[in-house]
Amino acid sequence: MLRRLTIRDFVIVDRLELEFEAGFGALTGETGAGKSILLDALGLALGGRADSGSVRAGRDKADIVAEFDLPASGPLEAWLLQHELPADEGAVILRRVVEAGGRSRAWLNGVPVTQAQLREAGEWLADIHGQHAHHALLRGDAQRALVDMHAGAGALAADVAARYRQWQHFADLRRVAETDSAASERERELLAWQLREVEELAFAPQEWAELNAEHSRLAHAAGLIEGADEALVALGEADLSVGSQLRHINARIGEMTGIDPGLGDVGELLAAAEIQVDEALHELRRYRERLDLDPARLAEIEQRIEAVTSLARKHRIAPEALPDLQTEWTRKLDDLVARADPARLAEQEKRARDEYEAFARRLSAARRPAAGKLSTDVTEAMQTLAMAGGKFEVGLEPDAVGGAHGFEVVEFRVAANPNQPLRPLAKVASGGELSRIGLAIQVMTSRDAATPTLIFDEVDVGIGGGVAEIVGKLLHRLGRERQVLCVTHLPQVAACADWQWNIAKTQRGGQTVSEVVALDGDARIEEIARMLGGVNITETTRRHAAEMLGA
Repeated sequence: MLRRLTIRDFVIVDRLELEFEAGFGALTGETGAGKSILLDALGLALGGRADSGSVRAGRDKADIVAEFDLPASGPLEAWLLQHELPADEGAVILRRVVEAGGRSRAWLNGVPVTQAQLREAGEWLADIHGQHAHHALLRGDAQRALVDMHAGAGALAADVAARYRQWQHFADLRRVAETDSAASERERELLAWQLREVEELAFAPQEWAELNAEHSRLAHAAGLIEGADEALVALGEADLSVGSQLRHINARIGEMTGIDPGLGDVGELLAAAEIQVDEALHELRRYRERLDLDPARLAEIEQRIEAVTSLARKHRIAPEALPDLQTEWTRKLDDLVARADPARLAEQEKRARDEYEAFARRLSAARRPAAGKLSTDVTEAMQTLAMAGGKFEVGLEPDAVGGAHGFEVVEFRVAANPNQPLRPLAKVASGGELSRIGLAIQVMTSRDAATPTLIFDEVDVGIGGGVAEIVGKLLHRLGRERQVLCVTHLPQVAACADWQWNIAKTQRGGQTVSEVVALDGDARIEEIARMLGGVNITETTRRHAAEMLGA
């Protein structure tokens, strides 16, 4: 569950440090006070999209930190270990910084991560239902995704889509091979000729550096020989060479050290220098023995370099990139040869189709019971949401050919009143009915989700009265199983919460900022009364508020 949220310089929030409780919590306050801003900040911490408008006016950056308990079960712990992001003492800490220029950075458990990684971890921690989420239910793709999530088949649905694309890929290749064989043959011949030219050069990846090193050595051989001979003479082969003088000085210092031990360090340094000079002489003699003027080898190297650079220039690449080009052309030619064989492509197409159909059948088998259960649960919820006699159904229309979505088209259907035929949700639901049905669907599907924190942002828009009370009780019941946060303007919903915060605007230092106050018993009565009665709050309104809270 969400434990703590720290917000700095976000929109109209200067600094907030909030500690959350379990159960169902209501966030209330006047319109525009910043209730949804808190959820927007949390959405950023969970990996949502950022822009420069998130930063409070006059500030350099916005900084949001959210701390969650690590879920006791589920894949998040393994995911964190896999990405070397272990949770410290069972806490998962997400941080997001958005700069005034629009650039954002993210951290997870103190380690820099990408926005995608932050979002992936966030999906296991919290689920935010926006105030217009029910409108998404009018889209077929959203309906299908919701059913698949309800069935625990989201990954399977992605597998089906991937295998469908693979099947269509081979089908396209087979059709091209059948209809465009002449053009394909010309392309293969050109590529094969180019590839033979590179293969005949037999240019290895490490050869270019070796060629240039040897060419440099051979081209400057005379100067290298002269320099090596001069160094050998100076170090050890002349009468007054460095080596002989060091030996003489070392012997003399040794005699002096017998008189004054204070020269011991000097003697040790000179002895070390003598050893190093001897080793340098040894290595230099070996090097000189390998040096020789070899005009024939130099010409051979220059000819090889010219052949390599000429071919590289022809294909407009760097010489050292020729081996990579050969690898790319080999792969491309193999692909073209494979594409030129319709019979082979037909076999690959069939295998891909068989794989797709096997996965699609598994998806269909997962969808059927989930669709039936969701139909029953939402229909039951409708009876309590002022839609008595109404019915909801998840239709699974067979698609014989199949597609990336599988073997059926998912369609939500509803009959808002008794004795009415089921029709597509997008065609029959009014605004209020859509709000209630959408809320029922969100609550029912959230029960099956593994996410420990559920957040509803004004999802109760369009309802009121007794229906609002039922919605509040529904969220309260859900709060026994999960942590539930709800931004609401309805007193009936807020009265059902286990705890309540008031968000209000205030003036501080000549600027408008949001502040959050946790409401106790009397303060909560006053806030519910405000939600009930508006500007002029009477004692009757307060008694009504106290009665609602008591109930």
